[in-house]
Amino acid sequence: MVSGPCGQDSAQVPSPLDPDNPREWCALAAACLSRDQPEAALDAARQAVERDPLAESGADWGYRLASLAFERLGRDAEAVAAAEEAVRLAPGSWAARLRLGAALRRVPGRWRESWVQAARAVRYAPEEPDPHVLLGDLALLRGEHRRAGTAYRDALRRLDGHPGARINLGLVFLRWERPRGHHDPAWPVDPRETGRARRAMEVWSRQVRVLLAVSLAAVAVVAFGPGLVTEARFGGAVVPAAVLAITLRQAHRVRLWPYIPGMLARDPWLGVSVSITLIAVAAYVAAIATLPRTAPSLLFGPVTEPADGGWAALATLVLLNGMAVIVLRALIEAWRGRPVRALAEFAAVHEDRTARRDIDVTLWLVAGRAWSVLAVVAGAALFLGEPGWAFAAPVVPLALGWAHARGGLAPCLRQVLVTDRLLKVALALLVAASLALGVAAAGPALGLPGMVGAWSLRAGIGMLAALVAVSATRSARAWWRGAPGPWRASLIMCESCGPRLPGDAGPPVGLSGEVRRAFTYARGVVLACTDPTGPRALAVGSVSSVGPGGELRLIAADDVWRAAEHDPRVAVFVADPLDRRFWVEVRGIAIGDTEAAVLRITPKHVMVGEYPGRHQGRLRPG
Repeated sequence: MVSGPCGQDSAQVPSPLDPDNPREWCALAAACLSRDQPEAALDAARQAVERDPLAESGADWGYRLASLAFERLGRDAEAVAAAEEAVRLAPGSWAARLRLGAALRRVPGRWRESWVQAARAVRYAPEEPDPHVLLGDLALLRGEHRRAGTAYRDALRRLDGHPGARINLGLVFLRWERPRGHHDPAWPVDPRETGRARRAMEVWSRQVRVLLAVSLAAVAVVAFGPGLVTEARFGGAVVPAAVLAITLRQAHRVRLWPYIPGMLARDPWLGVSVSITLIAVAAYVAAIATLPRTAPSLLFGPVTEPADGGWAALATLVLLNGMAVIVLRALIEAWRGRPVRALAEFAAVHEDRTARRDIDVTLWLVAGRAWSVLAVVAGAALFLGEPGWAFAAPVVPLALGWAHARGGLAPCLRQVLVTDRLLKVALALLVAASLALGVAAAGPALGLPGMVGAWSLRAGIGMLAALVAVSATRSARAWWRGAPGPWRASLIMCESCGPRLPGDAGPPVGLSGEVRRAFTYARGVVLACTDPTGPRALAVGSVSSVGPGGELRLIAADDVWRAAEHDPRVAVFVADPLDRRFWVEVRGIAIGDTEAAVLRITPKHVMVGEYPGRHQGRLRPG
């Protein structure tokens, strides 16, 4: 076996037996892509294109493979250019449309064009799964979860084990938002520009809230320590001027003001950050204006007057708003979506690395839910003095077991826990804490000494605190290493994951020599199509030509053109023009070429059958 150009492991991938055959070079490029060697695939695709300048062997295949190689190399502009050339050569090819849509998805401001191409691919080949997956991906990128879920289910009905559809459908169940959720891919603006605007607003919010918190703390120390209330109020009144300076400086960096309302609507936490900052400014001004002469905080003594209680509430809002937002966000992200349904989708394709990563993150989200339930139960039992509240704690291990069974985690849980040992510790602490709280609740009913219940309650609370430390350790280690952490933002989409090559890398349908001759010399051609009135069979005088790449060019009447515009999926029938031994059916996509005044039909499926007689109408490939 001769070594091929597919890198160090190319001994298993032979070079083309016929170096002058472009289709063999395309097959080699596809083999290199399947081995994740895009540079070698690009070289082979270029060889195919150079050897087929007149598109005699389906040159759109070479351009599609080149586009996919460019995409995997991060050269998005070149990927789009190659895909556009593939569409020009074969406008009725669903694979070319799919490739162009996938390439355009990565170019800022061209989401709508990508959607149009993906929709055309679905219209041309509704039986194929990959066009539906691309529609789902495009919808998911915009946060349109219902539309994305519909598209992924359509894909799975066509190929149940499609890894991209499975993994991304799991993200739909989790109500996943992409990291740059503030940016609408349909906006005709570079996401880096909206990213700069978002960073400016985040910096403004962070700086203003920290400044207000530090300033109010200093004002309280000066006013309630030495008793210099007037001086403290005067010093605190200067701070809004500094807030205004910070605001003007950061506002100068925001160059996309028309997009700011949309960014705040698309990214709820950005909106919360901006809103809480404005509220903190108002609370700070009110706190300075109503600064009491004695410390009203519960930290220094009981509140004796309603006015003092109001000032304490204002001070708490200014000082602790950041912590409140962090806790609120952690709880909302843990309780958002349907993680068990998502785990079932991920586990169905757990061999994929992306699926295992999303399983790990989802299990941390499940652990966050369980922890919040146990924290509420323990808090109620502790502060209300009613240990009976802890009777709900044993529900947590049962819920975890149900999630394990319903999520289908048996084949992959061990592998996930070996990779993430802290997750194993976190789950063990959850089970131990729930059992300890259950013992604390059941102690009086079982006649156990009161000390046993008290210590069990403390042990459960201690293990919940230890779980917080484990989660913090896991987060810190992930942040330090730049690895995925136990948070929702670490969930990722599946893009061309798995060993299966996407459908846009497949070869085009070719026509054999006898099929070409049948269409070239036939004088009676029948075209089956669908117009608004229903299916129709229309006579076509002849095929004007058969393109070198297998494309049929038909001269047809206006009603055929209108039918093709209504539904481009057509079938063309022709009989052997010489001795009537066989017939040919070509199913394909009809695109009108107004300049040449012909219908261009790109084949999707070719079938050849022999007329009844000695061979009894046997079918054979075309």
